[in-house]
Amino acid sequence: MLIVAYLLGSIPSGVIIGKLFFHTDIRDAGSGNIGTTNTYRVLGPTAGTIVMAMDILKGTLAAAQPVVLYHMSNRYTLLVGLAAILGHTFSIYIGFKGGKAVATSAGILLAYNWEFFLIASAIMFSLVYLTSMVSVASMASLTIVSLIAIFGYRDPILSVVAVVLTIFIFYRHRTNIGRIKAGTESMVPFGVGYHRRQSKSK
Repeated sequence: MLIVAYLLGSIPSGVIIGKLFFHTDIRDAGSGNIGTTNTYRVLGPTAGTIVMAMDILKGTLAAAQPVVLYHMSNRYTLLVGLAAILGHTFSIYIGFKGGKAVATSAGILLAYNWEFFLIASAIMFSLVYLTSMVSVASMASLTIVSLIAIFGYRDPILSVVAVVLTIFIFYRHRTNIGRIKAGTESMVPFGVGYHRRQSKSK
């Protein structure tokens, strides 16, 4: 299951969509990241949405193995899902490079508990709209989700995995943190933060 999860997580959705439909290697454009945000900026909202859905789906399929195939406790979805995170971040198909694993992490949460997934998604998209920065929204939402897991669900495995993923997401966003501090972080072209920056630049 861990091997299958890793191989599923390794599927580079952004690279596939970019090359197959746009004849563009997403790694050579924008930030060079293979995930949803860079795909959205470089190839447009349709491609970005498709890549996000693919990355969520591969996380869900990978993590759901213990329950679907072996009727094990859904807690095992979290542990097996970590292999998909490693696959997305260090993909065997593209030289052990990859994305930041936010969407794939969401997919694992979907396999674990769809209601919690909806809560986490609502938090994420609300923060994206408020800040207009996916990086800030990703780190903040993972932090909030970790707190909910610790104090709301009281599942020790969920709590540990959530905290580990939060630390990992912060690490993967370390260059973004530098740009956020400098005020140069890229924004999506909508939301409160974007319009505030546009107003200040006029």
